[in-house]
Amino acid sequence: MSKDSLELKEKILKKGNLPNHIAIIMDGNGRWAKRRGLPRTAGHKAGVKTVKRIVRAAGDLGVSILTLFTFSRENWKRPKYEVSAIMKLLYETTKREINELDENNVKLITTGRIEELPLEKREILERAKNVTQDNTGLILNLALNYGGRTEILDAVKKFALDVKEGKLEPNALNEETFSSYLYTKDLPDPDLLIRTSGEMRISNFLLWQTSYTELYITDVLWPNFSVKDFYEAIWDYQNRERRFGRV
Repeated sequence: MSKDSLELKEKILKKGNLPNHIAIIMDGNGRWAKRRGLPRTAGHKAGVKTVKRIVRAAGDLGVSILTLFTFSRENWKRPKYEVSAIMKLLYETTKREINELDENNVKLITTGRIEELPLEKREILERAKNVTQDNTGLILNLALNYGGRTEILDAVKKFALDVKEGKLEPNALNEETFSSYLYTKDLPDPDLLIRTSGEMRISNFLLWQTSYTELYITDVLWPNFSVKDFYEAIWDYQNRERRFGRV
């Protein structure tokens, strides 16, 4: 780690108000590969290396939750070869990293319609979650086959079913009740959302949960996103005043 990175890390730890939950839209793998004359799949492989170093950095700082937008529902529309390569990479990476996650006290969870993933991928994810379920360090949340609008619609359907079955009255619906029907019902809302590659949108990611989340956009492509870049996003967050609609 460079001297600048170490100094910034010390400043962050001294400042003290770390974001409890950080979410990241990991964008730019394809552009990274294109600029190098490589297939898009090479960008996804390079992106996995970034995931590994950012997970380590988050755990080292003491961040409680790291949510990564790993595969969206819209991603199924990509070319079949690319989807297949991403699914293979997900399987191989999860299988390879299970023991290291466990050794580093990381708890792996998932968010999204996991039941729609190919069986082999679901099984390796469930294995990783089972192995790490009792860990007490960083919670690594992979948003897989995830879409914010789908999540909201699924929550509405679940609530409507409970009303139909007489478990709840319609007027029982408020923000707290609705949140309990979301995929992320057991997690606090993100404090900080980082998006790489410079795109100025949240791309159907955690639409309900990011109502008051601080946004940090960087032009750095995900495969190039360094630990120092991660620290800079956190330092920027630490120096903001969060009003939540108040003066």
